Amino acid sequence: MITRTQVRQFLAVVDGGSFTRAAALINVTQPTLSTGVGELEKHLGTKLFIREKRRIQLTEAGAKFLVHARKIQREFRLAEDETVKSSLPQKAIKLGVLESIASHILEPIIADYQSQQHDNPLSLLEGNVSELQSALAKGRIDAAVTISPANISAGRIIPLFEEPYLLMASSRHRIADRPIVSPEEVSSETMIARRSCELLAETSKFFTSHGARPPFSLRSPHDDRVMAMVRANLGITVAPRSHQNKGVSAIQLEGFLHDRTIALVLGDSWMRKFGSDHVLVESIKQNLELSAAIS
Repeated sequence: MITRTQVRQFLAVVDGGSFTRAAALINVTQPTLSTGVGELEKHLGTKLFIREKRRIQLTEAGAKFLVHARKIQREFRLAEDETVKSSLPQKAIKLGVLESIASHILEPIIADYQSQQHDNPLSLLEGNVSELQSALAKGRIDAAVTISPANISAGRIIPLFEEPYLLMASSRHRIADRPIVSPEEVSSETMIARRSCELLAETSKFFTSHGARPPFSLRSPHDDRVMAMVRANLGITVAPRSHQNKGVSAIQLEGFLHDRTIALVLGDSWMRKFGSDHVLVESIKQNLELSAAIS
């Protein structure tokens, strides 16, 4: 059986032009090299070199074997490179996700990324705006899909879409077909509190300032649960437009003129570790922009 050592020794003689230079190229003694080439010739049953005093030449058989030897060496190196690459620790991407981002918007992003070929496994960290900003500043996450902050340089913020906060009600609710309602009109309606809402305090103050102190049927940090209960007509709530789904109507609340800009915020180390054209960046941009266009 031909060994890689024999192939390496043969190529060293070809490239070095002599056994003396070849031995120096691969850091072995000349007798060791000569023995190795001799064993290769014996295995093949033919001479590979014409040995002269000052130089060597390939025989016809040697020239033919050279073509295969080069291919064998390339394959060995390719196998080594691929093995080393696969054994290197993968750089995991830690992505922060604003807890009030609707699941139906987040799901296609993750599904798209997971379906593609890449070297970076993904893990998610949920949090509110301040928690995600803190995690970015401390390097605990690499990037975040969150409300666009005002205290980060523009080069690290990729705006995705804007959306207003609206009143959400079941499509069976009495106000479902109204384009706009006043806070007084819903002051006696049962409400559901979204504890994940960035504007929870502002929403409460708004209703209170209009003399409305509605009863609450549910207070939950889980937006999927809240919207399911809105759809079931357990109560109404205030939420970003992207939370509207089948069976839920979105209505403008008169005088409540708040909106938010969702952006991808890159941490300090993102460019060094992953680069601006990383597949995850493109997946987030395409899917969130598409979701915003559809909504």
